[in-house]
Amino acid sequence: MPALSPTMTAGNIGTWQKKAGDSISPGDVLVEIETDKAQMDFEYQEDGVLAKILKESGEKDVAVGNPIAVMVEEGEDVSAFESFTLDDAGGQKEAPKQAPKEEASESSEAPESGSETAPPSEGEPKSPAPEAKESESTGGRMQTSLEREPNASPAAKALALERGVPIKEVKGSGPGGRITKQDIEKFQPSAGAGAPAAAATSAGPSYEDIPASSMRKTIANRLVQSMNQNPHYFVSATLSVTKLMKLRQALNDPADGKFKLSVNDFLVKACAVACKKIPAVNSSWRETNGQVVIRQHNTVDVSVAVATPVGLMTPIVKSVDSLGLQSISVQIRDLGKRARDGKLKPEEYQGGTFTISNMGMNPAVERFTAVINPPQAGILAVGTLRKVAIPAESEDGTSVEWDDQIVVTGSFDHKVVDGAVGGEWIREFKKVVENPLEMLL
Repeated sequence: MPALSPTMTAGNIGTWQKKAGDSISPGDVLVEIETDKAQMDFEYQEDGVLAKILKESGEKDVAVGNPIAVMVEEGEDVSAFESFTLDDAGGQKEAPKQAPKEEASESSEAPESGSETAPPSEGEPKSPAPEAKESESTGGRMQTSLEREPNASPAAKALALERGVPIKEVKGSGPGGRITKQDIEKFQPSAGAGAPAAAATSAGPSYEDIPASSMRKTIANRLVQSMNQNPHYFVSATLSVTKLMKLRQALNDPADGKFKLSVNDFLVKACAVACKKIPAVNSSWRETNGQVVIRQHNTVDVSVAVATPVGLMTPIVKSVDSLGLQSISVQIRDLGKRARDGKLKPEEYQGGTFTISNMGMNPAVERFTAVINPPQAGILAVGTLRKVAIPAESEDGTSVEWDDQIVVTGSFDHKVVDGAVGGEWIREFKKVVENPLEMLL
């Protein structure tokens, strides 16, 4: 089992793309593997022949390093491995359990204090550990992630969620029975579905338990870790983007469709400019060789939050401080599309030095706060654009002008960024957004 991400300790076997006896060339997809973050294709990097599959599709929680197949060189006798078993390959080990954090085991009370919460002294006998009990197996075959999930395109899943269509009842018309967006649009519930549904509601529970995917568990664990270990504080500001909107139009109009800059492209660049001016925000809390350090990064790699059908992803636009607006726009569009299609590589969403989360496409969201993406020290939450009436003085007296405004909220880790420093970062960000020509310098 290969390690397809730095945090991966075990994976689930999806569909094998090759069978025993098939030749494999570098770059061929051997098997689909569900990691703790995504469903990924494992591409083999050498020439050879698949002699034996040791872990069938549907096997779950296979520890990294455990044998899953036997590969031989071209020309070797594959039939010699027909009776080859997992034990012949050295057996398997269990996936490592997450060890409790060292800080949790330390006590601030002395053993001799007599307190009920104090730890026992060295001479006191320790209570025996409870015996482990093995859970009973149902004997059923494990399903692959593809079998558990409906065979539907990401666009179809999003539309079904929006319209409340039970996607499991939709018959797919695409290749291999795949459910398309058109299938969701044409779906009509059966005429007699109402009465049985009402009966079922009165007879049983009015809810559905949905198993959490590996990615959802990872997101939950990281968010809990962030809120528990990173003391968040928040700084908000209202920004005028009227000049930015005019500059955006001036750059887009003569492009003839070669590129189309979005407001978010400008905001990503503005984040990089602010991070270069206030480098303390472009830092992270690290523990290296038993020593705690604050690592200040020389380049600004901005993670851009993208909503996907399976959860939030944060693909990274690297070295934003040295990129132009057109290059930033192209990368964000490409990374966003591949994130929604589940085609990102681990190095494209792991890392980053600062994050931006933009909900401006939702006109109902005026402002919000975001959770820091550890080990980063800051994240910017962007609300929707509003037209605000402001008084303007002229020779004819006081009149009213309309100003395009957005509200942004920065979340900062107080371990790394002091409150005054976070305020300075917001001021620099506001300055460059309201004077967008500075981005071009």
